Amino acid sequence: MPLHVLSYLILSKPPSVLQYVTSEFSLHGKDNLRLCFLPYSSTLHHPLPSMGDGANTIASPSRRQYTGDVAEIDLHAYKDVENIAFYQVPANLGSGLSLESERSLRVHICTDYNDGNFLLRFLHHLVEYKEQYRNVTNLLFHGIEWQIEGVQLLCSFLVPGSSVRQMEFQKNVFSTKSALALVPLSEMLQRNNTIKSVVFSDCRIGSAGATLLASALANNRSVEEFQVFEDSIGSKGAEELSKMIEVNYFLKKLIILDNSSIAAAPLISAVLARNRRVEVHIWGRSRGISGGMNSCKIVEFLPETGSMRIYDNINSKGLQRVVCALAWNTTVTTLDMSGVLLKSRCTKELRGVLERNRSLRAIKLTKCSLGDKAVVYIAAGLFKNTHLESLSLDGNRFGGVGLEHLLCPLSTFSPLQRQANTTLKIFSFGGERANIGRYGVTAILQMLETNQSLIQLAILNDASLKPNDVVKIFTSLERNATLRSLSLRGCKGVEGEVILQTIMGTLEVNPWIEEIDLHETPLHVAGKTGQIYEKLCQNGSLVLPNDFLDLPLSAPSCCRVFLCGQALAGKSTLHKSINECMNPIKSPDIDVTSTLKTPVEQKACTNENKINAIFDGNTKLTMRNLGGHEESFALHDFMFMVHGGPCFFMVVSSLVVKPANRYPKSIDQVEWELIYWLKFLVSNARRVSQLFLPCVTIVLTHYDKVAHLPEGLQPIATLVQRLREDFHSYAEIYPTVFAVDARSLVSVSRLSHHLRMTTKTILQQVPQVYEVCKDLVRILHDWRLKNNKAVIRWSEFREICQFNVPVLRLRSRRDNVEKVDTRRRAVAKALHNLGEIIFFEELGVLIMDCDWFYQDVLSQLATLKSIKTERSGFVRKQELERILQEKLCNQIPGSNWRAGASFQSSDVINMLLELELCYEQDPRNPNTLLLVPAMLEESKEGTQRWLSTMPDCRYVGRRLECKDTHMFLTSDFFPRLQVRLHNKIMCLGQQQGAVYNLEKNLIYTVINGVHVRVELGVKLDSSIDVLACSSKSVTDMVRLFHKLIIPTILNLSSSITFEESIIRSDCVKYLIPHRFLQTQQLPLKKIKQILLALPAESMYDYEHTWSAIESSKRIILQSGSDHARDMLSDDDFHEVLHRRYYDLQHLATELAVTPDNQQQSEIIPETDMVDPSILGIAKGVEMVLQRLKRVEQGIRDLKEEIASLRYYEYHLVTELHRKMDYVMNYNIQLEERKVPQLFYFVSLDNRSKQLVTRILPGMQSLRVHMLCEFRRELHVVEDQVGCDLIQVDNQVVKSLLPYMSKFMKLLTFALKIGAHFIVGMGEMIPDLSREVVHLLDSSVMYGAAASAASVGALGAAALYGKGRNNSNQGGASDMGEDMKAARQWLVDFLKGQGILTGMDIAQRFGLWRVRYRDDGHIAWICRKHIASREEEIFELPL
Repeated sequence: MPLHVLSYLILSKPPSVLQYVTSEFSLHGKDNLRLCFLPYSSTLHHPLPSMGDGANTIASPSRRQYTGDVAEIDLHAYKDVENIAFYQVPANLGSGLSLESERSLRVHICTDYNDGNFLLRFLHHLVEYKEQYRNVTNLLFHGIEWQIEGVQLLCSFLVPGSSVRQMEFQKNVFSTKSALALVPLSEMLQRNNTIKSVVFSDCRIGSAGATLLASALANNRSVEEFQVFEDSIGSKGAEELSKMIEVNYFLKKLIILDNSSIAAAPLISAVLARNRRVEVHIWGRSRGISGGMNSCKIVEFLPETGSMRIYDNINSKGLQRVVCALAWNTTVTTLDMSGVLLKSRCTKELRGVLERNRSLRAIKLTKCSLGDKAVVYIAAGLFKNTHLESLSLDGNRFGGVGLEHLLCPLSTFSPLQRQANTTLKIFSFGGERANIGRYGVTAILQMLETNQSLIQLAILNDASLKPNDVVKIFTSLERNATLRSLSLRGCKGVEGEVILQTIMGTLEVNPWIEEIDLHETPLHVAGKTGQIYEKLCQNGSLVLPNDFLDLPLSAPSCCRVFLCGQALAGKSTLHKSINECMNPIKSPDIDVTSTLKTPVEQKACTNENKINAIFDGNTKLTMRNLGGHEESFALHDFMFMVHGGPCFFMVVSSLVVKPANRYPKSIDQVEWELIYWLKFLVSNARRVSQLFLPCVTIVLTHYDKVAHLPEGLQPIATLVQRLREDFHSYAEIYPTVFAVDARSLVSVSRLSHHLRMTTKTILQQVPQVYEVCKDLVRILHDWRLKNNKAVIRWSEFREICQFNVPVLRLRSRRDNVEKVDTRRRAVAKALHNLGEIIFFEELGVLIMDCDWFYQDVLSQLATLKSIKTERSGFVRKQELERILQEKLCNQIPGSNWRAGASFQSSDVINMLLELELCYEQDPRNPNTLLLVPAMLEESKEGTQRWLSTMPDCRYVGRRLECKDTHMFLTSDFFPRLQVRLHNKIMCLGQQQGAVYNLEKNLIYTVINGVHVRVELGVKLDSSIDVLACSSKSVTDMVRLFHKLIIPTILNLSSSITFEESIIRSDCVKYLIPHRFLQTQQLPLKKIKQILLALPAESMYDYEHTWSAIESSKRIILQSGSDHARDMLSDDDFHEVLHRRYYDLQHLATELAVTPDNQQQSEIIPETDMVDPSILGIAKGVEMVLQRLKRVEQGIRDLKEEIASLRYYEYHLVTELHRKMDYVMNYNIQLEERKVPQLFYFVSLDNRSKQLVTRILPGMQSLRVHMLCEFRRELHVVEDQVGCDLIQVDNQVVKSLLPYMSKFMKLLTFALKIGAHFIVGMGEMIPDLSREVVHLLDSSVMYGAAASAASVGALGAAALYGKGRNNSNQGGASDMGEDMKAARQWLVDFLKGQGILTGMDIAQRFGLWRVRYRDDGHIAWICRKHIASREEEIFELPL
């Protein structure tokens, strides 16, 4: 059946019976959905079977009876059973059966055969009454010892057409000869057409059993999921399964956990070679550091995302086999082989993959020990690859020679050369063992100067780069308009004031760089990167150097599992069921009390933040329920703020509004819940670690309430697929969405298994920790249970280490006590990061039970609102201690306060102060007031107002808004901002008479006479408004923002990048509510770009117009306008001017080297006369630059600075016109201007015209247009037809390079500085500033080495200009030869288009030939100029 059909739908069942369905569906593409229904009933209305005299009954806590006689089974009672679980129990417990939940039956099989074989009797019963059990869909067998007869009876029940969809065997024994017992089972699978999932867990089927099952699945057309765990199928079994994959088109999931890694290569290579869209997870065994055998993942492939990860447990031949299979594969888009030792032979095969594969978009080969020879093969593959977008090679050992080869396809070395690889966007390399050297640095600089495709470059953990090399790298970025992100994380050469100044200088002139990562560099450790991150609106946290403690590292052994969801989503029940599934069965007594409770009763006994530890072998899983009421949301954020470490997240969403009714949630409600929790997880996980994406699984509950709806889960499937695509760069959302009955262990078993395997994968991927932490996790857990203590002092922790941990033990008096204590502190911090403890180092306190601290301590802060306080939010310190003591000791039923009996409430206050959850009004007063932001309430005042009464106040507002819509400010952010900002202001020495008032989402303070309001935006808006009112200047108030307020905000939200906007001053004055300000703000970056696009004379007087604010057809604020000079601070305005000066300096450089010594200068003051020769122009520019420097040094008023800028522009624009005149009239004596001179090209892509500033071989879809040449009034001719140029070849490039260089360079610079001498051209340039940066590359060529090259055609033009400038003779003739070649090409091109006469030109281009009356020059101009300037010209014959 096609995947888009609900393939497990039970058609024979009436809709009225199908009331409760638990399912699991997997998304395959956008429209494909796979469902596995496990039906249940909502309530039990059938009487329990009557018991005979010989029946064995055991009373359960739920008062249900335990039936031990098959003959007494009431078929009517069990006719709707859909899940049957068989468990083998000890002989003293007896056989029997009981309902686990409404539609789930639990059967216990006793090992005592004196009473007969209960399993055979019950299987006979199932076969005999097959029709009565037609609704059974799930069968689970745990610990069953099978005989041939039992297997045959089971196969008789599973005939073709049966309703069973899933079979799972856990720890089963198929007699002494596995193959013999599995023969009937394999024959049944070969015939069966309904079973969708087959699972064998720890059943020891071996290679013989795998061969039998493979032969059966080769002919099976229904099984979509096959899993084998804790077994050893061997190479033979793996090969047989690979043959099965080659012919089986229906398998969708394959999971193998083998005792050897030899099974990985045949299976995954078969999947890749046949392009099967099969989800593959293959595990093996490896020896750990301590000598034991641990399970580890070998390979995984997720077809929904196209990602494949190969881990380091596969031999070289197996790797070669897998890589070869990738050559023609079309399903893998991301290949991750990090940590796998790759030999040159394997990378040689990888070269073939790069050359042939067209689906791979990202390859990660981090820490693969790649040498120079290996990366040469990769570089060779990059030359022919046209699809790869991301390549990670950091952590390898290749040097400068290998790097030179790698960067070769990303660079150009000749003006006529095209970049070999233009698709690669992200590239990383480096490592502690890498040696970039001189050759590598040269290659990096060449790539940065010529590459036109790379947007992210990372050089990681490099120790070979010198500070001078880093300076060269940042200097080369000044003219790179493509790169957006540069990372030098961990590079030792990033240190010194010179590098800091170079980076700041680069950021001043290159507006395209959005991110610079300098974490773990000496410059960052020294705390000198703050201004860089502030300039970029990034954030950086101080990184301390690693401690060399001689402690071995290993993978962590503990993981936190978070169940996230709203109240009444069923998290607690799901938590309990998962706990039972992951622990072995201990008793036949079935506690179904919780399953019979109503939702209201369940809520009464639900603990929303219950934490429970589950030990799965050596792995500890700590489960936490996040959700409940809004008051506790800040507590959830605090969990992430305190801890890092490996985490796994389940987003649990109920499909009904309330469990007590059957009203389904709308798709919008479900979408809001999922989006909220995904944003919540992304926001919190990013501030803990940006290296790993959070791993998320979506779980749906209460599906039985909505099973009658005709659309089923299809709308949610579409929603989840859309969310996966939207959040693919932020979270790893598992493609299978689980819909389970949280009350049934059978239903939760697959989810539990998914949890177990996924957490093991996470622990294998995250960074390693101290190996001693693995021992301490178990030691501290047992110690806490034994001593019932949730809090200990540092001295007690040292005793635990001394008595229980040899590595952290003082062995004699001669041991270094300080070193051992440092080790202990480092281990305590590691446990803190893992979430096992909370370590307050300064207080010398360790919270051993995080559950106790979150639930019994912090949760009480939200209940303090009801107490009477001095004023809003304030309470006396002694009073708060007394209240906390009473609440925690007496008023919390079931609390665990005794576990912290030796802990005083004053210690809690100190913790709150340490965590910035409150602050002291006067720290010197023992009875001071404490401000607890959690106690703050909304303001009851109707209208907000400023407290300032000063006349002539100025008003300034800035908004910081999160640029990334996938994140928001978490609930704990603003309360902690209120505390931290208070502490910073008090450190300024303003304690006496300082004003600092707080409300729930407001801070009002007065700093140095400036009234400041900091307001939090609406919920989930992720914006903060900083407003100020004062008689001081705008500059002073904005400087206060950037010195105190904004850095505090950035440090508290290190994972969020903000965009700064200007708020309309009238809105600040009248305190317009936040909801009306969306149209009353202007991004700071945008206003700067607007000013840069204006001529100098328009900068000072530019006004921005604001629209009116209306609400309910009532005008709240009239429209208005503000001058840019009033909205910007002097610092911001000077930054704009500095960039303009920078552009003008480069324009001056271009004018100084352009050959032109024939034109007469205009009449200007003698003191400012510029000789039109090359030397004269250079001297003139130097004169202008000297005047500019003098003006800059003495400038005090902004108007004077703009006036100097206008003076500078006047001279440069004059030079521009002079050059344009020469371009048009250099050959008047030779020709009578039979064709126009000034032509340009536009690209016709995307149905819009874009100016072409660089011409390269192979370009297509170009159109030739011509300008109206009237002197000093050049412009684009409207409605000009033009001529199409089909394709550009090398001959065309050779003819047009000089013309494109001179004309386009001067044109683009003029547009850049706002000189409007060609009207109508600017709108054709989509990103004008970027084109200018490309043009600037050529200016460097005049002083560069002869072997250097620039970008594309302009590089050739630069070399051309250099060659001409080296000669002092023949400048005019050289210029004439250049233009003659372009003109000859134009004449030939027009002839080829059939344009032979002047009339043809007039019809095609709208230009007529005229002669000026004063100087006799000829030009081609439009009809408008002919009509308006007829006294200056006369027409010539066409």
